[in-house]
Amino acid sequence: MKKGIVYRSTGSWYAVHSEGIFYDCRIKGKLRLKGIKSTNPVAVGDHVLFEVDRHATAPEGNITQIEERKNYIVRKSVNLSKQTHIIASNIDQVFLIITLNNPPTFPAFVDRFLVTAEAYQISAILLFNKIDSYKDFELKEVKEFQKIYQDIGYSTFNISATQGIEIETVKSIMQDKVSMFSGHSGVGKSTLVNAISPGLNIKTAAISKQHQQGMHTTTFAEMFALTKGIKIIDTPGIKGFGVVDMKPEEIGNYFPEFYKRKNKCKFHNCLHHNEPKCAIIEAVKAGKISLSRYTSYLQMLEDDTPYRN
Repeated sequence: MKKGIVYRSTGSWYAVHSEGIFYDCRIKGKLRLKGIKSTNPVAVGDHVLFEVDRHATAPEGNITQIEERKNYIVRKSVNLSKQTHIIASNIDQVFLIITLNNPPTFPAFVDRFLVTAEAYQISAILLFNKIDSYKDFELKEVKEFQKIYQDIGYSTFNISATQGIEIETVKSIMQDKVSMFSGHSGVGKSTLVNAISPGLNIKTAAISKQHQQGMHTTTFAEMFALTKGIKIIDTPGIKGFGVVDMKPEEIGNYFPEFYKRKNKCKFHNCLHHNEPKCAIIEAVKAGKISLSRYTSYLQMLEDDTPYRN
């Protein structure tokens, strides 16, 4: 029996790295995961136990067990609403790549992603990409967009994957950590990974002009090990993102600016919806909480379906 880490998942086969060798592995039997109805029982980043197939001509094996996960990022499976899809596991931090346009990233998507990261205690950093391509009025919009999240305490950076702007800063934050890159198709995830490590040559594609959306180039999550202890998990572009397994009274706890004020609400079980003397609603009216954040919260409270751009 060997221990390894899953670096790539293609559905039925998993690339497992162990002691300098990659093994193509399948799942042996049914792996039962407590409380998770997932479309993918094994995810990139998983630490697994596997048996080597001694009869195979190439390094192959069978995964027999998944070790307990430190955390994971999960979303609703778009086609199977009652099931979830684990994007990656055992993550130190996640970078959400955002573009103002080409394609647009809307606050509702950002907020749902951040709520999921907060729920699983994963540090999130916002990277505003393609900063070199914006006109002055667009740069002003980016600044306003960023301020919403800076005021809450999130780190934000203006970057350009094609021009190398702030790439070294991003690399320094990634040192000795497992970092996941996420965002819509077309925001420049793969271009950014290539800028951080040019030798990887990850496939990239142009934006669809008809819909201003990215065309999927990464079809499955994959982890890459670089120098200085950097590990990158590149993920497929996400169109929809639904929060999973959260009770209505929990959601507000994952909005940091709500959480720090909730004890000032009149009712201890306040949902910050239409209750009297709600500290959150009062803060929104006073401009201390962003209206877009509060709108996202109400959508999550009332809508159980994934947000789609």
